[in-house]
Amino acid sequence: MENGIGMPGALEAIRVLDLSRLLPGPYASMMLGDLGAEVIKVEEPRIGDPTRWSPPFIDKRGAAFLQVNRNKKSLALDLKQPRGREIFLRLAATADIVLEQFRPGVVDRLGIGYQTVAEVNPRIVYCSLTGYGQDGPLRDRVGHDLNYIALSGILGLTTDETGRPVIPGVQIADLAGGMMATLSMLAALVARERTGRGQFIDLSMFDVMMSMLPVPAASQFAGKSLGVGGKYGLNGGYPFYHIYETGDGRFMTLSALEPKFWESFCRRAGREDLIARQFEEGEGRDSLFAELRLLFKSRAQSEWVELMGEGETCCEPVLSLSEAFDHPQTRARGNVRDFDPSAGERLKQLGFAYRMSDTPLRMRLPAPALGQHTDEILAELGLGEHERERLSADRVVRQAVAGRQIGDQGEEGTLRI
Repeated sequence: MENGIGMPGALEAIRVLDLSRLLPGPYASMMLGDLGAEVIKVEEPRIGDPTRWSPPFIDKRGAAFLQVNRNKKSLALDLKQPRGREIFLRLAATADIVLEQFRPGVVDRLGIGYQTVAEVNPRIVYCSLTGYGQDGPLRDRVGHDLNYIALSGILGLTTDETGRPVIPGVQIADLAGGMMATLSMLAALVARERTGRGQFIDLSMFDVMMSMLPVPAASQFAGKSLGVGGKYGLNGGYPFYHIYETGDGRFMTLSALEPKFWESFCRRAGREDLIARQFEEGEGRDSLFAELRLLFKSRAQSEWVELMGEGETCCEPVLSLSEAFDHPQTRARGNVRDFDPSAGERLKQLGFAYRMSDTPLRMRLPAPALGQHTDEILAELGLGEHERERLSADRVVRQAVAGRQIGDQGEEGTLRI
C-alpha cells in the first residue's frame, strides 16, 4: 500500500507532453507523473533542460534536475525543424495534455500552438504557463520568481525588522505556479469528460501570486493600507505570531493565534501574567514584544523545545534543512525517501505532498538522460529503424548518450541554482 506497487495511478493512461524547463513546469509535470500519467519531456537536442547542467551535481548530473523530473521520459526533438514539428504534432494527436512554458507567441511561431494542436486533437488540454499571461502590458516581459513576488506585493510584505524586503528561502511563484498549473489541468480533464472537448489554459505566475493575497488584501480593502514593510497579524504585526531569537542564537516560532494556545504557552513559559495582554495595542504591544524577546533569550532553543513538549502552544523551532530532513515527523511521513530505481542507483527524493488510499502516488522512473526515450517514442509512432537513424543523423532528434553528458554539451555550470 505504501509504495502502491501493482496498483494503478489516478492518471493511468493519461499522456502528457511537457515542453517546459527549469522549475515551474517540470514541478507541475512531475506531480502528474507521480499520479501515474505518462509524461514525455520534450527537450531541444543540444542542451535540453538547462538544469541538467546546473550545479550542484550528483554523479555529474544537476541535482535540481533530479528532484523535479522523476517519472518522465525524455524525447530530444528539434521543434525548429519541419520534421521535428511534424513528429510533435503526430505525438500530440495521441496526448491528453500539452504543457508549455515559452513566452506568448513562441509556440505559434513554432507551429505547435493550441489552435494547431487542437486541429489534430480536439480533446487536448493545452496549458501555457508564463510569467505574466497571454495579454496585458507585461505579456512579453522576461522574469523570474523574485520579479513576480515583487510586482504582486508579496515581497513588500516579506521584510526584516527594518522593513527591508528579504528573498524567501524557496521559489514561491515558481512552485505555486506549478501547483496551480496541475490543478487547472486536472480540472480541464474533468470538464472534458462532460463536454468531450479539451481547452486552452492561460496560467500566469504573477496572477497566481496575486491570488495568494486573501489575508493582506482583506486589510487593504478594509482601508488599512499596507506599504512595503507593512505589518498585519500574520506577518509579524503581533507578539503572539512572531519569530524570536533564543539564548544560543537560534530561533523559535510562536503562532499562538487562539487565546487558548496563547494561555497554554504563557503557562508553560511560567509567565501567566502575560495571558491577559495578548491583544494589547500601541505601547502595550511594544512592551509585550520586548517582554517576549527577553523571555526567549533566557533559554537555548533545545530548552524551549523540551519546555513546550506536547503542550498546545503553537511554538516550534526554526530548523536547518538537515535537521528538518531528519525530524521524526519527516521520517514517519516519508517526506524524504531513498528511491531505488531498477538500475540499482539510490537517489534521495522528496516525498509526496498528499496520500491517496485507492490510487497511490508512486516513484516509478528516475529523472531521464537527455533523449533517453527518443528511440522508444519514435518507434511507437511507427517510424522504422532506418527513418529513426536518418532523423538522428539530421539532428532532428537525439538519442541518449552513454557516460558523461556534461562535457559533451560544453555547457557545464551555465545556470547556478
